[in-house]
Amino acid sequence: MAALTLMLAAALPAAHALEVGGRTQFVRAPWKVALTSYTTNAGQSPAEYFFTLSLDDQAGASLGGMTIQQVRGADWQFPFAVERTRAFLGVPRREGRRVPVQASFEPGARRFNLSFPEPIPPGTTVTVSLRPWFNPIQADTYLFQVSAIPAGPDPVPSPVGVGTLRIYQPNDW
Repeated sequence: MAALTLMLAAALPAAHALEVGGRTQFVRAPWKVALTSYTTNAGQSPAEYFFTLSLDDQAGASLGGMTIQQVRGADWQFPFAVERTRAFLGVPRREGRRVPVQASFEPGARRFNLSFPEPIPPGTTVTVSLRPWFNPIQADTYLFQVSAIPAGPDPVPSPVGVGTLRIYQPNDW
């Protein structure tokens, strides 16, 4: 199967999705996520978490969506303003063009499901901004598992990595 995937990947132009058995998958999936936040104190508001990933030029598929799920942290109840989710090309503080994104949040699973109505093409860096109303009230290291979903029929999600968010207890000296 690996040899077949490599042969197909070499034959495909970057603009077409790789389909095997009717399922869309990346040839070269994003392999790293960067999580950036400029507010890191417990309970601090406003908070914004930037999840950035880059698609390889030879990804073999555009990015159709992402999942972001909290998998560690002392506070499992801090609320998000899902309607304020946004996405743009580039990285935080060097934002490029905004891109449409649709978001939903499953509070019980602590999972965001994101979709891009206009899929993000290979060779692009995209950042998604999630906005809780305030940072978690407990200082801890929070981990968010990220998966990339290729655009196309019956997509196979690819784990990208874990974003780390450190929340600190401020000194009250």
